[in-house]
This record gives sequence, C-alpha cells and structure tokens, in this order.
Amino acid sequence: MHRTRIAGLLVAAVLLAAGTACSSSDSPEPAASTSTPTDETTSAPAKVSKSETIRRCTNAVADRAADTSSGEVHSEPTPKPCAGLPDSEYLDAYMDGIRQANQAGRDELERQLDDATP
Repeated sequence: MHRTRIAGLLVAAVLLAAGTACSSSDSPEPAASTSTPTDETTSAPAKVSKSETIRRCTNAVADRAADTSSGEVHSEPTPKPCAGLPDSEYLDAYMDGIRQANQAGRDELERQLDDATP
C-alpha cells in the first residue's frame, strides 16, 4: 500500500513537471577538466563530498522526471550520479528530486498563468 501511495504521488508530480516541459536543474554539471598532469604521476580524481553526491543525484532524478512523457519516474536503473549511495540515501535523494521537479513544474505553471493574465 505504501508503494501505491508513493507511486501515485510520483505520477502526480511528474505529470505536473512534464506538462511544463522545463528542465529543473538549477546549475549545469561542471565541465570535465581537459588539462593533463605535467609530471609522471597521475593523481586520483578529487573525492566528491557526500552532500555534493546527494545534490548531483537529486538533480539527476529531477532531470529524469522533467524528461519523462509517460508520467513515470523509474528509480531503476540508478542514475550515474547516485551510484554508491546507500539505499536509504538514494531514496531520500530520489524523493527530493521528485519534489524539485514538482516545484519547478508549479513555478513554470504559475509563470504561464501570470503571463496569460491581462
């Protein structure tokens, strides 16, 4: 029953977000560096903080919600930025991403209504 309620909430959020056809990512992913090390050793990529990983995961889920036309936002396959998060943290980021997409949809709808008002 809990899954049904979550699915219903997700469908409602996605329909609202998909109806506005806007991207909900507030900031683009940083571009990969094209520089190469000047010495013989190569350093490992900088470790991303857990909060940054969660933020990227949330944005990836929100982007997935904005890009869907079916009204469904599948949790699997896990978006690449979410890899490595424990299930509970991924679920939290997933729900936050749905909320983010839903809020972006409401904001866009409000903007459209304001534009249409004489």
